Amino acid sequence: TLEAQERKVVYLNVEDVLPNRFQPRIKFDEQALQELSDSIKEHGVLSPITVRPLGNKFEIIAGERRYKASTMCGLKEIPALVVDMDDKESAEIALIENVQRKDLTPIEEAISYKKIFDMNIGISQDTLAKKLGKSQSSIANKLRLLNLSDDVQEALLENKISERHARSLLKIKDKKIQNKL
Repeated sequence: TLEAQERKVVYLNVEDVLPNRFQPRIKFDEQALQELSDSIKEHGVLSPITVRPLGNKFEIIAGERRYKASTMCGLKEIPALVVDMDDKESAEIALIENVQRKDLTPIEEAISYKKIFDMNIGISQDTLAKKLGKSQSSIANKLRLLNLSDDVQEALLENKISERHARSLLKIKDKKIQNKL
């Protein structure tokens, strides 16, 4: 686990750092990212990102906003903790870190859960729920949101409708009618 590994901060060339393939966040608040970039320009990166080796590069496990903001302000190097993790561990940490911050949209959360289940790593809804401190039904309800039309999912992603409104549309199987409502 992350805690059991030796923690040593290294400085990596930003060109050697790759986004996490399992990043749950789809939309990044551009204004907040610019504010973080301005802060990094003035004070530097205060907390290192966490990465894992991937070939001759490094994949971000946690800290993608810090990475994006650092590149925005022109940094060439970024402080990082390098840890050894497989895809399963990396996906779990990325998801848990973002869900704990509680600012993922319901659709981002649902997509994240689906990515983990699509990896065929043998994790059940119940096990994932326990790792996240949620109920299994909460995970199942989020996953059901992926049955909505693309337009309704986009509205939910953009916070134009609430999760509660979106769930009420699940009763309607015709996606065109979902879109109208």
